[in-house]
Amino acid sequence: MSTVSAARARKPLRRFVLHKLLPPIGWRMYRALGRSWHYDEHDVSILRELIAAKRPVVGAFYHSRTFALLHYFSLPQQGRWILMCSQSRDGEAMARIEEGLGFRVARGSSGKGGARALVEMIKAQREDRGLNSCLAIDGSRGPRGVAQLGTITLAQKTGSLLLPVAASALPSWRWNASWDRTIIPRPGATVSVRIGEPIEVPAKLDDIALEAMRQRLENTMFTLHSELDARTGYRDTEPLRLAAV
Repeated sequence: MSTVSAARARKPLRRFVLHKLLPPIGWRMYRALGRSWHYDEHDVSILRELIAAKRPVVGAFYHSRTFALLHYFSLPQQGRWILMCSQSRDGEAMARIEEGLGFRVARGSSGKGGARALVEMIKAQREDRGLNSCLAIDGSRGPRGVAQLGTITLAQKTGSLLLPVAASALPSWRWNASWDRTIIPRPGATVSVRIGEPIEVPAKLDDIALEAMRQRLENTMFTLHSELDARTGYRDTEPLRLAAV
């Protein structure tokens, strides 16, 4: 059998493993890990009050803290959420894991299909006012900690409040090879979650006001995480090279 033929023969097996076999194992393992964590919550009443009032929000978070936040936001008391997940082959497995955790998932990223996924999220929130959305401020490729416009656009188009969300954890592992230096809380870790003050986003912003809003979000997220990491004792050998103003 030629190399090309062998590669083609392996594709169905790869799809089966990624789409059918790994996701149910993955979300069950992640759920078990998440249940071992202890949560230290700060200002979460802000989120709970918004959910109770059925006031839609767009949760803004760092891509590096996704692993620490997924379990927390899958809990029933945190409401219902739609997320964006990459269209890559590996992203297919991740999307199915997130669906197993109870999230609705739109497929796309800043690299591929992001605009289409953003439209899907906007449409979903407009049709279901009890549905909230969340998006990493630094996208799927970075630069790490630098706010992009996706979360702001999502809030504008859905009439939602922009809600900064921070997470920190100890003890934890850090995936240094990833662009975002992903934090993975260890079994039994304390995961600290802090909700920032909601940000009203006008439906129309000129270029200057839009950039000011982007900088405000970026600085708010940096400040929230700096304070929360100091509280937990989490340190990174390559901290974000930003200065809050």
